[in-house]
Amino acid sequence: MADRNKVPADIKIVVLLVSLTCAFILLPPLSDTAIRTILGLPMVLFLPGYALIAALFPKKDDLDGIERVALSFGLSIAVVPLIGLGLNYTPWGIRLLPILVSLSFFTIAMCVVAVFRRRVLPEGEEFSVPFNATYLSLREELSRKPDNRLDRVLSVILVLSIIASMVTLAYVVVTPKEGEKFTEFYILGMDGMADGYPVNFTLGQSGNVIVGVVNHEYEVTDYSMGLLLENGSSSVGHERLFMSLGHNETWEEELSFTPESVGDDMKLQFLLYKDGNMTVPYRDLHLWIDVMES
Repeated sequence: MADRNKVPADIKIVVLLVSLTCAFILLPPLSDTAIRTILGLPMVLFLPGYALIAALFPKKDDLDGIERVALSFGLSIAVVPLIGLGLNYTPWGIRLLPILVSLSFFTIAMCVVAVFRRRVLPEGEEFSVPFNATYLSLREELSRKPDNRLDRVLSVILVLSIIASMVTLAYVVVTPKEGEKFTEFYILGMDGMADGYPVNFTLGQSGNVIVGVVNHEYEVTDYSMGLLLENGSSSVGHERLFMSLGHNETWEEELSFTPESVGDDMKLQFLLYKDGNMTVPYRDLHLWIDVMES
């Protein structure tokens, strides 16, 4: 007779996977390994949905195994964005740590509910994953001698195919794909939005914008940035900036400049150069500004 006070095996595995995922994401020596990605995928795509299904359907006759697995994926895809949407309206925002804490709390909370709901059911009606029976069946099948040589060869080929598929899947998941190489270059108003730019000046007045550069070049890249007013016929009170960014690294700073000549509809260019090539800008942005006499 099973001990009903014990935590079911499937719930133990879910809690263990959540704990391991948190460890491999938060601890620096572990967070740099590929295991972080391997654990992170079920944490996002399967475990929240499985825990919710376990809480909603504690009886073994509520759903069969295939339905539980399918719904676990589907509900995870639905629950995770909803949690992210809720975090978007909190002071913590959609960042790694708040998302990890929220997903972990939700999954473990649903596991606790599932355990209590199974315990109040009559004995034998609660859902459980037959890990032990499956293991014994597999061991018996593997230990039994095949009837002929062909069966033995086919069994070996099947096992090798399964192992090869798992290795291939793991390689595809953990190996980073090198996509298109490019650099983001943007300017924002002082409110952090793509509007509200300073375009009207009196001579000697300074303007401020937020300038950002994001490196997606898959290598460390050196950048330099300068300002040009009216193709160099007028000057801007600002010195050239230099920065070196690693892949996916972002540089963003407030930039102050002072137009030093009078004119209407003058083109103020923000020029970004890459790897010391100062002949042709790699990226360029511009504002049309008016400068009046003071």
